[in-house]
Amino acid sequence: MKDLLTFPKGGVHPPAAKHLTAGLAIEVMPVADELDIFVGQHIGAPCTPTVAKGDSVAEGDVIGTVTKGLGTPIHAPVAGKVKAIGAVAHPMRVTAPAITLQTDHEAPARVYTRKDWAGLDRAALLAAINQGGIVGVGGAGFPTHAKLSPPPEAKIDTLILNGAECEPYITADHRQMLEHAAEIVEGARIIMAVLGVSRCHIGIEANKPDAIAAMQKAVRENTVGAGTITVDVLKVKYPQGSEKQLIQSITGRKVPGFALPSAVGVVVHNVSTTKAIFDAVVLGKPLYEKVVTISGKGIRRPANLLVRVGTRLNEIVAYLGGVTPELAKIVFGGPMMGFAASSLEIPVTKTTSSVLFLAEDEIDSTPHSQCIRCGWCLAACPMGLEPKEIAIYVEAGREKDTEPFGVFECFECGCCAYVCPAKRPLVQFIRLAKLRARK
Repeated sequence: MKDLLTFPKGGVHPPAAKHLTAGLAIEVMPVADELDIFVGQHIGAPCTPTVAKGDSVAEGDVIGTVTKGLGTPIHAPVAGKVKAIGAVAHPMRVTAPAITLQTDHEAPARVYTRKDWAGLDRAALLAAINQGGIVGVGGAGFPTHAKLSPPPEAKIDTLILNGAECEPYITADHRQMLEHAAEIVEGARIIMAVLGVSRCHIGIEANKPDAIAAMQKAVRENTVGAGTITVDVLKVKYPQGSEKQLIQSITGRKVPGFALPSAVGVVVHNVSTTKAIFDAVVLGKPLYEKVVTISGKGIRRPANLLVRVGTRLNEIVAYLGGVTPELAKIVFGGPMMGFAASSLEIPVTKTTSSVLFLAEDEIDSTPHSQCIRCGWCLAACPMGLEPKEIAIYVEAGREKDTEPFGVFECFECGCCAYVCPAKRPLVQFIRLAKLRARK
């Protein structure tokens, strides 16, 4: 067997903890009575509501559009009435503007039928993706139609689908690849047609042999369109799913600092984003529901749930039987890059991949101490940066002097904090340095 693909520098091996949900099929959660849909669910300009309090909406209707700047529309996840337009709890910003919908449970579910996309040109495909409100659902939330429109000078020759899902606990992409492999492969064909490329790689970590087999089978059975699609097996190492590391693992190309993947001829999309592209182009279905992993020892029943965007966390907790007495922390996202949640009123967004309910023995609440200059964080950093120096400068109030140590190249993967024997919150120091340096 040939060596598994991986990136050359840094990385860590945290406990996977995927056994809690990896074997659980995607479960459709009943629609809640009320949903809170943030008007800003992507990188770029937030949407302007196109509805007012008291308006009736149908499932899939546009309820917000971007009038100026980068962005995509948002859609009603349910049929019902607009209850309010105001601020609701947000996982990172305390509160943020949102549209609250009251569900009409008597309204029939919207039915989507398959359409032939083979005759559509690039402009029509991009329009369908934009109108569907598709963004990168893996976490960043970059508008997909913009990502599929690289600058003219970029010579794109390769598409990479990210199925690594290297964060502990999360299995949403894993289940999508098992249950919707054919749709993901057809979505890849659509992206290849948009980009005009003939080569696609699907990168999956070796700890998902069933997903690897399912995707390989789907590739063999889907021969529509030109080009070659291959499934590449990756070594299990975090952060294998990071864009720049994934590109280097699969192609050997190194993306320069501050550059985009298009600089080396590559476009990367998450497998779940690719499934959403299939839905938008083939079915005409906008992005208003999301597969979310709910895991950890602090929830009564872990699950992979298909939930409507805007579903509040307390509704999910109630549906899964409540929390356990051992619950110590709630995290939106994964344990390496996620954010602690302060409220159960926070709603699911297009980019919510998981919500973790962690017990005391799943977290480390040890107080941090001073840097002991061991250098472990330097060895672990996949970008070759100097996290310890950034933190020391932040503590000294010299955030503006951290740029030479690579603060703006950091994508906050958390490897440095994970290996630090002094338990220093290095990612938080780096975030603070970025914030203050920009000011």
